Amino acid sequence: MARPARPSRLRTLTCVTALAVALAVPAAARAASPADAPAAKASGNTAAPVVAAKPYMGYSTWSLESTNFPGYGGENWVTETNVLKQADVLASKLKSHGYNYVNVDAGWNVDNGKNVGDAYARPTADLKKFPHGMKYVADQLHRKGLKFGLYLAVGLYQDYYNDGKTPIYDAPGCTTKDIVYPDLRKTSGWDNVSYQLNFASPCTTKYIQSVADELASWGVDFLKIDGVGPGSNQGDDAHNNVPDIKAWHTALQKTGRPIQFVLSWSLSHNQADVWKANSNGWRVDTDVECYCDTLVTWNNSVKGRWNDVVPWIDDAGPGHWNNLDSLDVGVGVMDGINNVERQSYMTLWAIESAPLYIGDDLTKLDSYGLKLLTNDEVIAVDQAGNPARPVSQKTPQQVWYARNADGSYTVALFNLDKGYSDVTADFGDLGISGKASVRDLWSHKNLGSVRGHFTDNLPPHGSRLLRITPQGTGKHPGVPLAVHGTESTATSVSLDWNPVNSGTRTTGYDVYANGSRATTVTGTSATVNGLKAGTDYAFTVVAHDARGRTSAPSKAIHVSTPATGGPVSYEAEASGNTLGGNASVSDCSECSGGKKVGNLGGGGSVAINHVTAPKDGTYLMKLDYTDGSSGRTIVVTTGDTSFQVPLPGSNDNNWGRPQSITVSVPLKAGENTIGFGNPSDYASDVDRITL
Repeated sequence: MARPARPSRLRTLTCVTALAVALAVPAAARAASPADAPAAKASGNTAAPVVAAKPYMGYSTWSLESTNFPGYGGENWVTETNVLKQADVLASKLKSHGYNYVNVDAGWNVDNGKNVGDAYARPTADLKKFPHGMKYVADQLHRKGLKFGLYLAVGLYQDYYNDGKTPIYDAPGCTTKDIVYPDLRKTSGWDNVSYQLNFASPCTTKYIQSVADELASWGVDFLKIDGVGPGSNQGDDAHNNVPDIKAWHTALQKTGRPIQFVLSWSLSHNQADVWKANSNGWRVDTDVECYCDTLVTWNNSVKGRWNDVVPWIDDAGPGHWNNLDSLDVGVGVMDGINNVERQSYMTLWAIESAPLYIGDDLTKLDSYGLKLLTNDEVIAVDQAGNPARPVSQKTPQQVWYARNADGSYTVALFNLDKGYSDVTADFGDLGISGKASVRDLWSHKNLGSVRGHFTDNLPPHGSRLLRITPQGTGKHPGVPLAVHGTESTATSVSLDWNPVNSGTRTTGYDVYANGSRATTVTGTSATVNGLKAGTDYAFTVVAHDARGRTSAPSKAIHVSTPATGGPVSYEAEASGNTLGGNASVSDCSECSGGKKVGNLGGGGSVAINHVTAPKDGTYLMKLDYTDGSSGRTIVVTTGDTSFQVPLPGSNDNNWGRPQSITVSVPLKAGENTIGFGNPSDYASDVDRITL
C-alpha cells in the first residue's frame, strides 16, 4: 500500500456553511461601499495585449500570512495598510528592476472565518481589513505604476450558497441553487471551502462572468484561482475543475481587460494542454512555505523544486509559465535558509523562467537580499523565457543548462548534497568543442576562456550561475543535445533529443550507430532498426541545414540490445524478489498483474532478482510505477552502481494508475539484481520493470 503523500503545508481557510445574514436581496447586503456596488462590464479594447509574454515579477502576501514568525501570520495580516506599505517599497526599490505586481492572497474577503460576499454571491472585501474596498487599493497601486492581483478559491464558496436562494447578477431567474450540484458536492484541494460548480446549467457561466466583470471593474490585473484539480492532491470527478478553468478563461477575456490568470496549487501534468490553453501559468508543486517559525526551510519543499519542475519544462513559454511559488530570499532572519541557499533558490527560479514574486516583508529587506533580488543579469535570465534542463539528476551534483539563440549557454551548477563537492559542467554535454568564455552572472565577473569543462567546489546547497559562450558559433547548426534512449528491442533502439535552436536553421538530423549513418529524420526522435540482439551500440546525432552544413556529432550514448525475444518484463511483486523493511505487496487494479510493491523509502525496499542480460553492457530499463503526489525520488541499485531517479507524480492522489520512465542501467552478463528504495525519503511504488 502506498505511503501517504509527503506533507503538503496546505493553507487552512476556515469557513462555515452559511452566511449569518441572508444574501437573497440587496437590502440584506453589507453596508454599501464603492467596492460593493454592482459591477459594470469593463469597456473592451480594440487590440488585446499579450498577457504574460514574460514571467511576471512582483510581490505576494501569502508567505507572511503563513508564517509563525513573530509579528506575522494569519489572514488578518492582510490589510489595506500592510499591502500599501509593501507596495511603497516595491515601487521605490524594485519596480525599476521589473517587479510590478502586488498580489493580495487569501483572506482579503474573509471576516471571522466567513467568506464575505455581496447580494449576488460575488466576493467582496472584508471592510475591517480593507475599509475603502478593493477598487481603492487597485487605484493606489496603479498610481504607483504597479499592477493589482487578487486571489479566489475554485468553485462556489460555501458561505455564498444561502440555501440556494442568492440571485446571480444580470441573470434573471438564476440563483445559487442553479449553479451547483443538488448533492452540494465539495470541491477544491481543501474540501471545506467550496461547492463544485455545475456547468450543465447556463446560470453557472453567467455567474463566473459576473465575478470576472466585478474584478475587472475594480482594476484587477491578475487573478489566482487556488485548490484546482485535477491536482492539489485530488483527482476524482468532484475535484475536476477543468470546466471552471475554461469558463474563467473565457469570462476574463470577455471583460476586455488584460488579466493574467494563474492556477494553484499542484496542478496535474496530465491536463497540461488544458492549463496551457486556458491560463497563463500553474503551480508545479505545493506551497513553498514551511508553515513554521520562518517563511521556508530548505528541506520542507524548496529542494523539491529541482525535481518537480522537470516534467513541466517543455510546457513553459510566452503566455504560460511554470510557477515555482514565492521567492523568499530577501530577509535572512525570517527566510529560514542561509545565504548560500538563498542564492541557489533564486538561481533555480531564474533559470526556469519562473515568475519572481517576493514573499518577504519588503520593508525589512537586508542588503544581501536586496542584492540578490536586484541583480539585473540574473533577472535577464529569468525574463529571457528559456527554461533550463538538467544534464543528469543521477547525483546531487547537477548541471542545468539552456542553450540560447545566440549560441551562448546559460549554465547553473548545483550541489544539492550535505557536504562540499566538486560540480563539473562537461562541455561535451553542452555540445561545445574548443574554448569558451565564461562569465559569472552573480558576481558580474568574466572568468576568462576555458576548454573542455568548468569545475567548482561548491558548499552544501551551493550554486554558480554562468554564461558560457563558445568561440565561432553560428556558421553551422548547433550540436544536438540530451540524446537518450527511450525504448529497445532485440533489433531496434529508439532515441530522442532536444531540438537545436542555435547556429544556422536545422532542417533535419542524421542518426549514426557505431559510426555508420542509420537513419535521417526531420523531427527530434528516431528508431534505428536492423540491429543485432545482445550487441553494444554507440549512437550519435548530427544536425544539418538546408545547405548541407552539419553540426559536430552529439555526445555518444551507449545502448546494449536485449537478447533475442527481448525485452522481458519482471513484476515487482513476484515471489522470487526480496522485500526489505516495511515494503509490501498491495492490489493495484491498473497495474500489470493487478499488484505492485509500495511503502518504499526509509527502510522499505524491493530487490528484483534474476534479471538476465546477454552480456555486460548498458541497457534501457522501462520502470512502471505509481505516484499520486508531486513526485518522489527512487534510488536504483545494480551491482556496485547506485543512482537516484526523480519520478514525476500525477498530483491527483491516484496511486493506482501506472506511469513509466526509461532509465539506463549497467548490467552484467547472466543474472542481475536491481534494487529500488530510498534511504532518506519516501519513494514511489513499483509495478514492474522491462528490459
